[in-house]
Amino acid sequence: MNLDQLVAIDMHVHAEVSCCQPPDLFGKEFDDAADKYFGTVLKRGRRPTIPETIEHYRERKIGFVMFTVDCEANLGRRRIPNEEIAEFAQKNSDIMIAFASIDPHKGKMGVREARKLIEEYGVRGFKFHPTMQAFFANDRLAYPLYELIAEYKLTAVFHSGHSGMGSGMRGGGGLRLKYSEPIHLDDVAADFPDMSIVIAHPSWPWQEQALSIALHKPNVYIDLSGWSPKYFSPELIRHANTVLKRKMLFGSDFPLIQPDRWLEDFKQVGFRDEVQPLILKQNAIGLLGLGDQI
Repeated sequence: MNLDQLVAIDMHVHAEVSCCQPPDLFGKEFDDAADKYFGTVLKRGRRPTIPETIEHYRERKIGFVMFTVDCEANLGRRRIPNEEIAEFAQKNSDIMIAFASIDPHKGKMGVREARKLIEEYGVRGFKFHPTMQAFFANDRLAYPLYELIAEYKLTAVFHSGHSGMGSGMRGGGGLRLKYSEPIHLDDVAADFPDMSIVIAHPSWPWQEQALSIALHKPNVYIDLSGWSPKYFSPELIRHANTVLKRKMLFGSDFPLIQPDRWLEDFKQVGFRDEVQPLILKQNAIGLLGLGDQI
């Protein structure tokens, strides 16, 4: 990445539309419910393609980490290929980093895929969504994947807390919030100290758990995606300004939340001047091992 040119690094950007396969409309109701929950306003009346997302971020001089969510086993919805995202990142390495997503239920085949993605496609981390993938983060079925991620000293991002996915749907779309209680990540952080862990989103209604784990475990970070900063709790802002100032990361949750809106609100809610550059870019540089590029 051209770090000197970037104003920020967004650690939480979703790939929503594939350029190499037709859209899978199975489960579209989940997208519609999420758009309603977040009040999402989509340009062109649809979710952006990967090239459109790259253009969006390059115009703003914001680097970003992109991933899909593999929930094929639980929802039956075809994922966007990890290889597609990685290939776009290879061609746009000045602005984009690829993470992959592999459902832990895929077992040894999932581990084989993960190794190939690391070694042949250069992915830098992995995204897990316990609610959509229907597993507890400390379930041993996921440990072979964690072992591989730790072997390469890469990063794992975990959705935490409430989920806009399924919100308002009958029965919550069958999704269960219990899987994303952050406390399960305490086991993972203890068992895999060589794997960096990012607890994604303010973890309401379990915010204190996430803060405690990040304070206790050196390999745990928090990304602030999925919420406008104006809704952050005073306790979250207080910890970000003090003892966790090097553990907090900018993330938007694009396209559900636009980086422009997040960054504008971020300026208004009481983050200290000296802390803002850490959250917006410097902490991500350290986490992703990009310091030698400065």
